[in-house]
Amino acid sequence: MPWVYTARHRHHDPQVELDTSALASPREVPARIDAIAAALLADEGRTFGAEAQAPTDHGLAPITAVHDPDLVTFLADAWQRYQREVRPVREVVPDVFAMAGLRRGMPATAPPAAVAAQLGWWCFETTTPLVAGTYDAARAAVDVALTAADEVLGGNPLAYAAGRPPGHHATRSLYGGYCFFNNAAVAAAYAAALTDGPVSVLDVDYHHGNGTQEVFYERGDVQVVSLHGDPRRAYPFHTGFADEVGGGRGRGTNHNYPLPAGLTDEGYLQALGEALAAIDRFAPGLIVLSLGVDTAATDPLGDLGLTTAGFHAMGALIAQCGLPLIVVQEGGYDLSRIGADTAAVLRGLRGAAETAHTPEPSAGPPPLG
Repeated sequence: MPWVYTARHRHHDPQVELDTSALASPREVPARIDAIAAALLADEGRTFGAEAQAPTDHGLAPITAVHDPDLVTFLADAWQRYQREVRPVREVVPDVFAMAGLRRGMPATAPPAAVAAQLGWWCFETTTPLVAGTYDAARAAVDVALTAADEVLGGNPLAYAAGRPPGHHATRSLYGGYCFFNNAAVAAAYAAALTDGPVSVLDVDYHHGNGTQEVFYERGDVQVVSLHGDPRRAYPFHTGFADEVGGGRGRGTNHNYPLPAGLTDEGYLQALGEALAAIDRFAPGLIVLSLGVDTAATDPLGDLGLTTAGFHAMGALIAQCGLPLIVVQEGGYDLSRIGADTAAVLRGLRGAAETAHTPEPSAGPPPLG
């Protein structure tokens, strides 16, 4: 199983975030992906590649196919501008948010000129600080996902993108929820364009992938299927309800499965079976799996009850679809088990290699560093 990794993820290394009205130590930290990489390397090539593959630079075009180019431009130098225009500070967060209610009934406005005001134009919450290396790490995470997509489009039935920061909360024109660019959405749009066929995104992170839903909500060629904590109690609170079914050409292609607190392996696998039935009806050529393991019983940001054995069963059930899989890492915040849980899902997915047929597109790995 090929897997893709770059140490550039460590360039996004916030030391503080503003969460639940308090300054707190960040949960989304470099140690997350390093723990996963260590678990995969400990396998010594029996299941995964003995070494990680370095990502290939895909440029900005796949990103701007999904994201507002002005968001990309903003993120490229927002931290540096803040140091010059406002004051030197390690973590940069918005002060004022451009909420629709501020100008209800008034003429539309363009994005503001000052970087302090632009932060609240492009970001939707406070837990996602910019630091000096954020843009580089976010660009690298997209390339990790796209390189895994290249592996699958080139004939591998399964590839894993071990990247961070995660992406599924980033919408076309907003960052937040620890996410800057939507790695899974970029990979799905890229695969859909190259195969000229339908693609499904299956999101199993504890938190609803509001960004992925928003990107594809009115498209008919990419289906989004998400299992997540019920938004009546779980972040991001405002999206992820069962009646969000898509709009326009995308009507009927968005499927949300809000889950009750305390759900254990058996109940989760039952819900996953229903989600996979929806994918089967859509008949995609491949699946992009947004893999979060924050559904673990011990995860500090979730309230479900999955075991490591349950994660293995999750992977095995998904593998029964017999479809090529691009696996993109999202959440998972219990550092003591994120590596084991992620590896368990990937081992379960190995069955995909025996049955999957990769759709034809229309058009040497270094060690970890």
